[in-house]
Amino acid sequence: MIEWAGLVDALRSGEWWAARGSFVTLFGVNLAHPEALLLLLPLAWWLWRVGRRQATRAILFSRASALADGPRPRVAWVRGLPWLRALALVGLIVAVAQPRSGARAERVSSEGIDIAVVLDISSSMLAEDFQPQNRIEVAKDKVKRFVLGRKSDRVGLVAFSGEALTQVPLTTDYPVVLAAIDNLQVGQLEDGTAIGTAIATAANRLRTAPGRSRVMVLLTDGENNRGAIDPRTAAQAAGAFGIRIYTIGVGSEGMAAVPVGRGLFGLRYENRPVKIDEALLTEIATNTGGRYFRARDAEALQQIYEQIDRLERSAVEARAYIRYTERFRWPLVLGLVALVGELAIRARRGLLP
Repeated sequence: MIEWAGLVDALRSGEWWAARGSFVTLFGVNLAHPEALLLLLPLAWWLWRVGRRQATRAILFSRASALADGPRPRVAWVRGLPWLRALALVGLIVAVAQPRSGARAERVSSEGIDIAVVLDISSSMLAEDFQPQNRIEVAKDKVKRFVLGRKSDRVGLVAFSGEALTQVPLTTDYPVVLAAIDNLQVGQLEDGTAIGTAIATAANRLRTAPGRSRVMVLLTDGENNRGAIDPRTAAQAAGAFGIRIYTIGVGSEGMAAVPVGRGLFGLRYENRPVKIDEALLTEIATNTGGRYFRARDAEALQQIYEQIDRLERSAVEARAYIRYTERFRWPLVLGLVALVGELAIRARRGLLP
């Protein structure tokens, strides 16, 4: 049926252009250009004139027997030609109106949270206690898997060492986030571990996020030794904005091969004790309603992200679009068949000009 309600609402609100799209929605088929149907009016008038001429046209004879004995032209074929022409024009006009079905925009409620991933890229992340890869490569791989598991969450990326820099603001464009993770390299920023600066940078991105659930996942393998912002102060400010911080300490127990400089054959490693300020990371997480995790190997890090994946979620309303299925081909084919039929009849009867 015709959706008169959509038309009336559009007209009342003054949205005349929107009203044209609501004018014809017939049997589930929407017309992209319904104004093209106005061409049917002069076509109907032309058919009416042709019908009147055929009805009034007559041949007068004094005797009916003379007409019976004379030639009998097949006037039915000739009278049907205007209707074939009209059918061809109707098909072309409907095709121009572009009938289509299936596409619509609708509001869909889904579960989503705003997540800022804060990743340490200091030189100590090159430690090789996550064999066969170092810490930074394992961390990047697990973060990518975490991002690939998102469906409606907005994800941002902050990298830090002695300073912090937003790599990707909050977005649902996951390929962009994955590409930014791939491009992270140790040495891109001044070396060190500025946890407070990293928290402040990520919190600044999250504080204006529209969702109810705001989460920061901070991954580091060291102790705070750089930056002018105290980590506890930054965490307190983040908590005031309703941001929960989940901290992850990366590194094995005991000793690990850590880069200490460059030699003739590349980086030079020495076995040094793994130092992670677990007390600080635990305090940051606890005071903001999050949790602290210790990732001693790649498998543990994967399990941690799976736990974070089960966080409380809040409803997010988004617009979903369904692509149109074009239906103009059928009336176009019908119109062309009618046109070819008319031309064939005219050629056979010698009626072509």
